[in-house]
Amino acid sequence: MGQIILLAIIGVAAGFVASRVMKTNLSVWETIAVGLLGAIVGGVLLRFVIALSGAAFGFLGAVAGACLLIWLYQRYFGRR
Repeated sequence: MGQIILLAIIGVAAGFVASRVMKTNLSVWETIAVGLLGAIVGGVLLRFVIALSGAAFGFLGAVAGACLLIWLYQRYFGRR
């Protein structure tokens, strides 16, 4: 419950800042709505980007680990 309230407060603040940055003349309710919806959309997009980057970095780590194992194998067992 507390996280929802915190997200709502952040959304309202974000709506206020975004309306000033974009130089729009929104009513209080429009600003609140834009901020809350923006918090939801931004949160979903950010989680998606983090998930994709996590998968990409996991793949890079797996390739690096495999290369290290191949190098160690060649180094200590003399196989090429």
